Amino acid sequence: MTTKELKQVERKPRGRPRAFDTETALDTGQRLFHTSGYESVGLAALTDALGVKPPSFYKAFGSKAEFFSLVLDRYARSVLTLDDILLPGRAPVDAMAALLESAASTYARDPHQRGCLVLEAVRGLQDDESVLYARKIADSRRVQIREFIAQTHPECAAAATDYVASTLSGLSASAREGMNEARLLRVAEVAVAGLRQLLQPEGRDVTD
Repeated sequence: MTTKELKQVERKPRGRPRAFDTETALDTGQRLFHTSGYESVGLAALTDALGVKPPSFYKAFGSKAEFFSLVLDRYARSVLTLDDILLPGRAPVDAMAALLESAASTYARDPHQRGCLVLEAVRGLQDDESVLYARKIADSRRVQIREFIAQTHPECAAAATDYVASTLSGLSASAREGMNEARLLRVAEVAVAGLRQLLQPEGRDVTD
């Protein structure tokens, strides 16, 4: 190899470094989607926020919808984590109370990220890929709640799960509409009272 050829090899780039790390990108995406909604965040706005060009974005994540699915997975694993609430041996009504009260506080805590990212995404166009991703996660969480309740209350696990899921959806929507934390917590408290009635042993007064 000649000296000229050797210099050319030495100058040859060894591969383009990534302009971002995945966790930082997902965190940025989560904040954008939560603030504005999936449909309102265009690819240009997304790549600008991440500091990358569209080709690099596509190479790393495949598509906006696939990127959103990763954001949703990350959100579900870090916000209102069911494994931290549905603890073995915990009474279902106490666990559901903790879930609803935590949701009320979480959904209203950040004025720029109100409500639940997953539950709000479910409200989009039903055949949209982003909605399908969100629905899959929402359904998985409902199954987890139902199975937890069924361990001690199999006869009313389905109804109790629907009750909790509907309350969570309502809390999320109300938070997006601007309802403050105190009002959301009051709604959660009333919902828990109804849940106690639903989950009480048949023939036993809830005040016993």
